[in-house]
Amino acid sequence: MTGAAWWDDDADDDEPEYDEADVRVRPNPKGNRPRTKRRPSHDDAVIGRVLGVDRGRYAVLLHEDTADEREVIATRARELRKQPIVTGDAARVVGDTTGDEGTLARIIGIEERRTLLRRSADDTDQVERVIVANADQMLVVVAAADPEPRARLVDRYLVAALDAGIRPLLVVTKTDLADPTDFLSHFEGLDLEVITSARGEMPLERIGAELVGHSTVFVGHSGVGKSTLVNALVPSALRATGHVNQVTGRGRHTSSSTVSLRYTSPAGNGWVIDTPGVRSFGLGHIDPANILRAFTDLAELAEQCPRGCTHLPDAPDCALVEALHAGRLGPTAAARLDSLQRLLTTFGTSV
Repeated sequence: MTGAAWWDDDADDDEPEYDEADVRVRPNPKGNRPRTKRRPSHDDAVIGRVLGVDRGRYAVLLHEDTADEREVIATRARELRKQPIVTGDAARVVGDTTGDEGTLARIIGIEERRTLLRRSADDTDQVERVIVANADQMLVVVAAADPEPRARLVDRYLVAALDAGIRPLLVVTKTDLADPTDFLSHFEGLDLEVITSARGEMPLERIGAELVGHSTVFVGHSGVGKSTLVNALVPSALRATGHVNQVTGRGRHTSSSTVSLRYTSPAGNGWVIDTPGVRSFGLGHIDPANILRAFTDLAELAEQCPRGCTHLPDAPDCALVEALHAGRLGPTAAARLDSLQRLLTTFGTSV
């Protein structure tokens, strides 16, 4: 063997020496600290009312009806990115809750909802669109004319309201243009408060009395005067108003977002929740078993039907169909049964 022996200590003099100080650790690309599954308890969170949302920013009212009441702007926490947050939600808020200009709080959770009003794009769409949370009343606004009232659309509102456990009300505007008697006959037998209104003669006190102590969501076809009514009840609302196209007979969408507005009166306060006007109201998300509840007069008679009855025209031994053929329903109830059957046909499911 030639050259330095393998045991020669001088053979490795040119080799570098290492110690623990030379160890390099690759930094965490997502931050200086490793991620952890532990989350803060947020015991200091404040619960507030979500008033509206605009481009990912939520207006939240904190300390409602107290001397410390204030409105803050908040974002949602990352863990809530798949959780819908809607007007009317009771949100848990942390961070800068002073409400000062330029400050931003954070929503880290939503309290359990008492009610949830939803709709789908159409009757075949099972994907629900959440409209508002925690409302206990729905005020349906229709016009006696310009545009013509649509009884079938009102039926759908009623179904959605009762499915959500919300009390429905009906306001008919523009009664100076047409007599709404025939239209209203469609709803005879329902436990439905009906209020009529003409231009220049809005029954604001009567409507306001229904709003005190409640969170009321306003819905209606575009162009029926819903935003005009909201502005009259809440002058600070400044909701945009539009007109009806004389060619198509359709209203123009003016309110583009859902927003909660405080109603105040000598009798008390309440919340008006204004929603964008819609021309359709899908019920693809509704449990068909709840549809009959919107027709309280027919539901009582339907108790005589056999179990699993569909209440459709060809349903055997259906008490509703038999009463219709025997002439015991009368023209108004017959029209309502037709409306009920149209809705039930959409689902093809027994109730």
